[in-house]
Order: sequence, then C-alpha cells, then structure tokens
Amino acid sequence: MTEELLTKYSAAVPRYTSYPTAPHFGTQIDAGTYGDWLSALSDGQTLSLYFHIPYCDRLCWFCACHTKHTLRYEPIAKYLASLRREIETIGGKVTRGARVTAIHFGGGSPTMVKPDDLRDLMAHIRTHFTLDPKAEISVEMDPNDLDDARYDALADIGMTRASLGVQDFNPVVQKAINRIQTFEHTKSVVDAVRARGVHSVNCDILYGLPYQTIESVEATVAQILSLDPDRVALFGYAHVPWMKKHQTMIPEAALPDAMERFRQMSRAADMLIAAGYEPIGIDHFAKPADTLAIAAREGTLRRNFQGYTDDAADALIGMGASSIGQLPQGYVQNIPATGEYERMVDEGGLAAVRGIALSDDDRLRADVIERIMCSFGFRFSDIRNRHGALAEAVIAEAKAFAAAGRDGLCRIESDGFWLTETGKPFARVAAARFDTYLGNGKGRHSVAV
Repeated sequence: MTEELLTKYSAAVPRYTSYPTAPHFGTQIDAGTYGDWLSALSDGQTLSLYFHIPYCDRLCWFCACHTKHTLRYEPIAKYLASLRREIETIGGKVTRGARVTAIHFGGGSPTMVKPDDLRDLMAHIRTHFTLDPKAEISVEMDPNDLDDARYDALADIGMTRASLGVQDFNPVVQKAINRIQTFEHTKSVVDAVRARGVHSVNCDILYGLPYQTIESVEATVAQILSLDPDRVALFGYAHVPWMKKHQTMIPEAALPDAMERFRQMSRAADMLIAAGYEPIGIDHFAKPADTLAIAAREGTLRRNFQGYTDDAADALIGMGASSIGQLPQGYVQNIPATGEYERMVDEGGLAAVRGIALSDDDRLRADVIERIMCSFGFRFSDIRNRHGALAEAVIAEAKAFAAAGRDGLCRIESDGFWLTETGKPFARVAAARFDTYLGNGKGRHSVAV
C-alpha cells in the first residue's frame, strides 16, 4: 500500500452499520409510527433484542458510545426500573408468536448492574417476550466491574457470549486513554466465564490510539491470542472530538498518522490470520468453526449496529436511551437523554423520537452496501432477483465506478462487482459511492482506514 493511495482514499465516511445512516434519521418517525411498526410484526417472525445500559464507573477517553460516568448505583437502579417499563410496553405491542433468537446487552457497562437486578431484568424479558430455547445471549463486559457474584448472575441469565474490550495492553497507551486494564485481570475474566460454561469469547482491539506503535500492537495481539478467543474485532480508533468532548483529553499529537494506522492494522491482521483466524469483513476475525466465519463463507453475513453478525432476525428491537431499532419498515431511535427517556417510558409510552422509513431505493442500496461491507462485492443476478428492474440503476453505477477507477480498487466480472485486494481496505469508501444521502452535508465521520 503506497502512502499516496492511502492518502487519496482515506476519506471520512460512515461505518455503514445501517443505510441510511443515523445522521439522516428525522423526527417524522415518532413513537406513534414506531408503535404501528411493532404491532405489524407477525407470528413466526424472529426478533433480536438490544438493551442499552448507558452508565460506566470510569469514562474511557477513546469511547464514542452514548454513556455517562457514575460512581453511584441509584441512577442505574432508577434507569433499570424504566427499562423494565419499556420492556412491558413493547412486549404488549409485539405478538407473542414472534420468537426472540438473540439478546445483546451493551453500553456503557452492562456489568455494572447488580447480580439480582440482572436476574430480574432477564426474568422480565422472559415474561414479556417469547424466547427461543437456543437464543444467543451476549454481554459487553468491563473486567473492572466483575466479581464472583456477577459471574454467577451472568451464568444464571444464560449468557452464551462474552465480549471484552481490551484496546491495548501497553500501560502508556492505557494511561493516555484512561483505560487501565492488565492482561492478568483480563485473563481472569476469560477463565471465569469459561468455567461457567460460556461457549464463545470475543475480544476487541483498537489501533490508531495515542502512543501506539507496531510493536505495542504486536505485543497486545500476542497476548490476546494466548487467551484463545473465538472472535476478535480489530477496530480503528475513531477520533471524533466534535461529537464526544471527552476525546479532547486525548493528545492529538500522539495519534499515529494514516500510514502508521494502516501498518498497525495490517500487522495485527497478519498475526491473527497466521494464528488460524479467518478475516470477516473489514475488521473482524473468527475461528473457522465459529458461526460468524461460517456465515461469511456461506454469504449470509450481516451488518447492523453491533457490527458484523450472523444474526438473521427479521427485526432488531432496541431498548434503553439512544438505542436504535431496525424493523422491516425502517429504523427508529430512542431519545438519548436518560432523564427524558425515563419520563417517556414511565408514562407508559415509547421513547422513539427519530428514524426513517425505507423507500424501495433505500432497500436496494442498503442491500448493495451491506454486501460490499460483508463480502466485498455483489452479484448482479442476486440484486436483480431481490429488487427487480430497480437494480439496473445501481448496476450501471457499479460499472461506471469500475470503469473510472485508475487505481485498481474494483473490477467487474460477468455477473458482479468486486473489490480487489488493493480495494478491500477501502470498502467503506466503495460503499459510499452508492450512498445517495452522503452529499447532503449531514453528519461528520471518522476516517475510512
């Protein structure tokens, strides 16, 4: 990879965990519309539930999530009461004939929730939704929150996948991002959840952090590999201080430049692949027998607000402040402010305040963008079969994109558009070529690589 090519194509573009992306959601989709969409779900459809816990007992300066710092449990307890009320309201609108096949607790730090409250929350979910006996239950975990009582509670609720944020084990990097977490502590968490029967462990690594070097990334990846995780997510740090003011605490002069970021990413990826992990999309790796790797090989890999997934549910229902849902009709987002969220759901209503209804063109472009992000291309026959004559416009755009390219990023085959090995690191840039919303000036994004 030449520095010239990297500079040319490292544009600031969306991560495409949805299309249209969140900056284009509008207030035309409100609680009333959302209620109608929920009621339209039918027997036999499958559901994925996401629960957002927007609290942390430390604020990591690299984080771009909707969360807030607290050392008191009272705000969390109050929030959980509102979350249970939202579960009741949404559960009352969704047919019990729809099956929940996946549950994800994210944040923030869901592991701040006390053990009995965690058990109570899961009992509430089971009371108001129909859970598939084989439903996957995943939890984002902060090792600093965990103790034996919480491990036991996570086992009691049926957790099947533990997701641990590592970022980097180098103490200089950790201090710069306010995330002190030793390898030994992280290993104790992995050992504890596996001892309680959790079948899958996911670890997150970040590159592009302040004071990171190729050597520190190599050392972190080697330590991660010694934990033998089933999946590894390799994310580029997104420096967006205009969105997240606490990121101003990160010394910008210590951030690696675009070429160094690319070298860090490439070295980490090479190490993971050499260890037997299969590359998944632009930033995930999984053991060959993992369901994510199987989905990638079979062409059924999906992408949503949690990143890459093999979750094929018909609808994703987000609960909690700022959470986003994806239903057949479109996207919907809850109000981010926790106080307003609590007020709205405590009054017996829904907290949805924005979203977007999908047009046929949106569905077509969402399909094409997802396939580029998941499979680095798409077959013309597939999108013709799914979208009919509407597909011809996008096929023409793909052909024009390939014909105009002078850097060998993509190619046209007899029945498809595909990124080359040179083009794969720029999948987000390629996806952006099919985004008709991007040019309207809404939203600022992180760099593509």
